Amino acid sequence: MGLSRNTVSKAINGTGIIADATRDSILKKAMEMGYKLFTQIPVAEVAAGIGGEAQKELVILTGATLSGSHFSARMLDEMQVKASLLGYGFTIYRVMPQERADCRLPANFDTKRVAGIFCLEMFDTAYSQMLCALEIPLVFIDNAVTYLEKPLAADCLLMENRSGIYRLVKEMADRGKTEIGFIGEKLHCLSFYERYDAYMGALRMFGLPFRDEWCLTGESVGLEYPSHDEYTAYLERCLRNCEKLPSLFICANDFVALDALQMLKKLGKSVPNDLFLCGFDDAPESRIITPSLTTIHINAQAMGQSAIDLLFSRMKDPALPFRTVYVESSLVYRESTGD
Repeated sequence: MGLSRNTVSKAINGTGIIADATRDSILKKAMEMGYKLFTQIPVAEVAAGIGGEAQKELVILTGATLSGSHFSARMLDEMQVKASLLGYGFTIYRVMPQERADCRLPANFDTKRVAGIFCLEMFDTAYSQMLCALEIPLVFIDNAVTYLEKPLAADCLLMENRSGIYRLVKEMADRGKTEIGFIGEKLHCLSFYERYDAYMGALRMFGLPFRDEWCLTGESVGLEYPSHDEYTAYLERCLRNCEKLPSLFICANDFVALDALQMLKKLGKSVPNDLFLCGFDDAPESRIITPSLTTIHINAQAMGQSAIDLLFSRMKDPALPFRTVYVESSLVYRESTGD
């Protein structure tokens, strides 16, 4: 192929950074040549179809409308390419609210044709338990907060939600920004809860003050998320009721941060002059707003690779213990924290 050994190694081992088109062409050529030493998925099994089911499809079930700004857009592209290379169809089903309430599978969903399921933005505990009972290999990409419920009988993939927040809080404390709040519906999903939990843990670790009025954590659970108008009204009400604003708000994701920025401007507060703001996800909008948003970057390509790895290892060996896998994330400083 006229490529270096190092480039081929990165593609086959899923390490380093190379162009998607280059990686995909290398994997395709390796399969054609019968190469048998893939780190992620054995090609001999791919050729025959794991469990003899190469003609089946992989399915994404989601409870939300996924926009191009959602971190999952790049991840889904990666997953679809991998599924195609492995000989599987790839179908996305939107689970409608009534189907979710009734614990029904989407119309045209044929369990006999489904080799494996990915759940994305499926933060409904009862519906998730119903899916687990299907006994089809299943990976939740983030999931509901289930600490008070029966654990899900499935694998879970998450972005690393804690270390970036700890690093941010320590850096801000070193800069003298010791009054820190959190904005986000903490029970919306496990990732939101872990980010809130990291915020609380960082305050304890670095001996920083906690004030309840600085925690705008809402009351919604799972997919029962308030409408945009309801949520911005809630933020405005809470911010107006703050006797004193903190020096930094950490937000559960970038879109929460954008709403917070809008409400702070309405109250005559300037970011970063009056207070700092940090999001999570590194959505495209975080780079183009004014001020640009400090955030925590999610490696969506690695998330896609890991999701496929988890599902195919479960397809190969259904008796494996259930696993939760984290993919690294990285803190990105921008103008909203004075950087």
